[in-house]
Amino acid sequence: MKNKGHNTIKKIIYGILLLVGMFVFSQENEFHKKEDSLSSKSRDSIAKKEVFQFKNIGPSRGGRVTAVCGVQDSISTFYMGATGGGLWKTSDNGNHWKNISDGFFETPSIGAIAVDQSNPNIVYVGTGSDGIRSNVIVGKGIYKSVDAGKTWHFLGLSQAGQIGALEIDPINTNNIFAAVIGQPFRNSRERGIYKSEDAGKTWVNKLFVSDSVGAVDIEFAPKNPNIIYAAMWRAVRRPWTIISGDTTGGIFKSVDGGETWKKITKGLPQGPMGKIDFAVSEAKPDRVWALVQAETNIEGLYKSDDYGESWEYVPMPKKTKTSIMYRPFYFTNLSANPKNADELWSGTKVFWNSKDGGKSWKAIPSYPHADHHAMWINPTNPNVFICGNDGGASVSVDSGQNWSSLFNQSTAELYSMEVDDQYPYYLYSGQQDNSTIRVPSRRPREDVLSSNDAHGLSPLQYWESVGGCETGPVVPKPGNPNVVYTNCKGQFGVYDRRTGFQQNYYIGAESLYGNHPDDITYRFQRVAPIEVSPHNANVVYYGSQFVHKTIDGGRTWHNISPDLTANKPEFRMRSGGPIDEDISGEEYYNVLYAIEESPLKEGIIWAGSNDGLIHISKNGGGSWENITPESLPADGRVSKIHASKHQPGKAYVAVYRDLLGDDRPYAYKTLNYGKHWELITKGIPDDFPVRVIREDPQRSGLLFCGTEFGLFISFNGGEDWMPFQRNLPVVPITGLKIFRDNLNISTLGRSFWVLEDISVLRQFNPEDGAKNFFYTPKNTIYDTVNLYFSIVAKETDSIYVKITNERGKLIHSKYEKLADIPKDGLGLRKTQWDLRHYLKREGQKDFKGPKVAPGKYKVALKLKDTSITRSFNYELHPNLKLIGTTVLDLEEQELLALQTATLLLEVHKKRMQLESQLKAAKSNRKQQMIKAKIAALKKGEERYDKPMLEDHIDYLYKMISSAPQKLGNDAFERFKTLNEAFQEFLE
Repeated sequence: MKNKGHNTIKKIIYGILLLVGMFVFSQENEFHKKEDSLSSKSRDSIAKKEVFQFKNIGPSRGGRVTAVCGVQDSISTFYMGATGGGLWKTSDNGNHWKNISDGFFETPSIGAIAVDQSNPNIVYVGTGSDGIRSNVIVGKGIYKSVDAGKTWHFLGLSQAGQIGALEIDPINTNNIFAAVIGQPFRNSRERGIYKSEDAGKTWVNKLFVSDSVGAVDIEFAPKNPNIIYAAMWRAVRRPWTIISGDTTGGIFKSVDGGETWKKITKGLPQGPMGKIDFAVSEAKPDRVWALVQAETNIEGLYKSDDYGESWEYVPMPKKTKTSIMYRPFYFTNLSANPKNADELWSGTKVFWNSKDGGKSWKAIPSYPHADHHAMWINPTNPNVFICGNDGGASVSVDSGQNWSSLFNQSTAELYSMEVDDQYPYYLYSGQQDNSTIRVPSRRPREDVLSSNDAHGLSPLQYWESVGGCETGPVVPKPGNPNVVYTNCKGQFGVYDRRTGFQQNYYIGAESLYGNHPDDITYRFQRVAPIEVSPHNANVVYYGSQFVHKTIDGGRTWHNISPDLTANKPEFRMRSGGPIDEDISGEEYYNVLYAIEESPLKEGIIWAGSNDGLIHISKNGGGSWENITPESLPADGRVSKIHASKHQPGKAYVAVYRDLLGDDRPYAYKTLNYGKHWELITKGIPDDFPVRVIREDPQRSGLLFCGTEFGLFISFNGGEDWMPFQRNLPVVPITGLKIFRDNLNISTLGRSFWVLEDISVLRQFNPEDGAKNFFYTPKNTIYDTVNLYFSIVAKETDSIYVKITNERGKLIHSKYEKLADIPKDGLGLRKTQWDLRHYLKREGQKDFKGPKVAPGKYKVALKLKDTSITRSFNYELHPNLKLIGTTVLDLEEQELLALQTATLLLEVHKKRMQLESQLKAAKSNRKQQMIKAKIAALKKGEERYDKPMLEDHIDYLYKMISSAPQKLGNDAFERFKTLNEAFQEFLE
């Protein structure tokens, strides 16, 4: 029976090739058509896309938001500013968010948003978040929109750094006030309260305390904008500490519209004061609330009922106070109900509400995420508000009982990035104040959460936690992506996806929080580096001040290095001061930050510290050599080391000194194991700190550089760089990996991005843009092949593309207008082929036919009298190999699918002829005869009318072409039956 079926299949396949050939031959004739035929109906078989388009793959699980605002007269319109994700807008109460700052803002860090409620088309945005963590991104001034965020223009204060608040005078809306914190990492003069009297065109400093004390908040007294309150704050971030507060800051007041100021002290703490946030309510204009960072016994909530002239301390329950005053440099936020001056809101890890003026508080259990930062309450309907937290922004329209989702804003802050080796491969990272995460590079086929009506998950909502915690890194084991090596704030673990359990192997097993660095055996940073040996997946390196090594999954560890940090005494301290300590491991400034083993030679290990040193071992850790570049200024963070795949002594290093007040780019290259280093930053702006460098594994000298504000590319080993931003948003790039011909990117505020198919960049030279050139397509296992070319000839406006298989048989051809194929800045253009047959139909759009089988294909690009041919392989997908599918199986499937499609078109063509005859028929008898023939080919219009010949063929075609597979005998037998039925019909 088996042999009989096989012989039948062969007869069917080869017996009808003539029918297929008739349709294919018509494509060959297209080659000789004149160019005036280009105006005919488009045959849309090769997609037209931008040459380089980065694809956001999620997660759409939101990241940190420290600025929010809404529109008073619209309960559905809100804005949110992420700390690394830019400015976003919703017009449907947070059900959908859209970024509105891309292409306009020079930084993605948002500090303040103000809407002119008398004309809500006018929106002001101050950049630079006030949450001054060690990963805070510097602001670059103030922007204004006059069309509700569609377009923006820059207003100035480019050196202001972080901006804590913006306020618009409600009576004279040309008066704008900005609370400027200043540069977070260095002293700067552009600090304090700035005022504009011309709607932002010019700015004047009205309150300046010193070059280290800025303004973090500003509020008008309700109904009297001449009375203004300002909170002045000394905030200094260093790699080893955070300084919050002094005696020169505090609360200031103006009674003349900000022209003059006086410091208020009555009833306030007499010692140092740190971060302060105000709250006012129109229900009681003379009252102003302040949440004040101060010494423990006097920190907390203060109230004034005389326009801020005198203050009284408001005791809070101890548990509530401890929560609300947690990490005050980072939090300290307070809001008041515009209609009820006794109702307050505040939050840190818990979101709190008081209805009796701060005497008692209730936690809001429905609040969607921890780490609350910002709140805006609608002045006319205080049940409507928006909050920002470490999980994004959420809207509530029922006073906090229900909230909009945080899973619809792709603003995740990702600290690093790794990839696994499955199909599709996944990207891994830790997400700030969330979990670790892995995201598929392509939508997985085993999509258990999809829906047949397109209401399943968005492609950006595929993620899962993989052990560890928010900090990461998480590194999948090569060859076994079910096993993931994890880190959580310096604690090592091994996660197994099959069980969902993580087994913990903390080196030294010491509690790390709250320690002086001298008091612990092993100093681990929150983002302690993990390196899996490229030579042995069981060998894992892990970094404290030492390089640690395990070969048994972390059960036993060996120190293979001495202390490889500078460990300077002046930087060893309990972090914080002068008011509060903050010792979370973030500020350990004498630890390793980067470890990488050479992919070419086992035992060559590079290590870099966060206090400026680079070491190398050439014998697996037996001995180490300090190879820090002599020209590198001291104390910077060695952010990333990349060991080249082209020669063992070649490496690239990115050094990040922004936290030291030095925002210049530092990128180095060595060709001889660090004996000599070359600074390679030509073309990178002077204020773009470098975070990561990667060299292409196939083309030596093709480099990608991730900076604080975007991506750069070099074709000559770093001698020159050029921007390579394209549609990638301005955002810090924390990780780059080149894998399976894709450039994979993690960001600190915009989640993961993938640039698919960089094969053309491996072939491209800058001079190529000045000539006609067709680049060799990359081999592929997926459904699309990119065809890259450059054209400078001016005598034509079109190209002709012809695709054949290795036997020379025409698969597809078409003309394309160059006007429809945009040119990239490099002079490149791109068209695509989706690996399908396209069958010609007279007077109609080409029929999208079946997919071709794996094999070798040739693509000819014809330009006038010049034709360039390139070849590529369409390869069998590895997942198909796993289930035993062969190339022969798919070749048989392609042939039968092509025959079925051809038969379908023949039947359709015949029916169209009959319908034309029906329209022309004069006699009733002839009409009835034609109708009977049409009825034999196509079912009626009712849903459950009996299917006829054309319907049966269409049904068969969909069955045999829906997935790559070995076809069953029934498919071939059914085709034979249907084909014979049509031949009988024609007779």
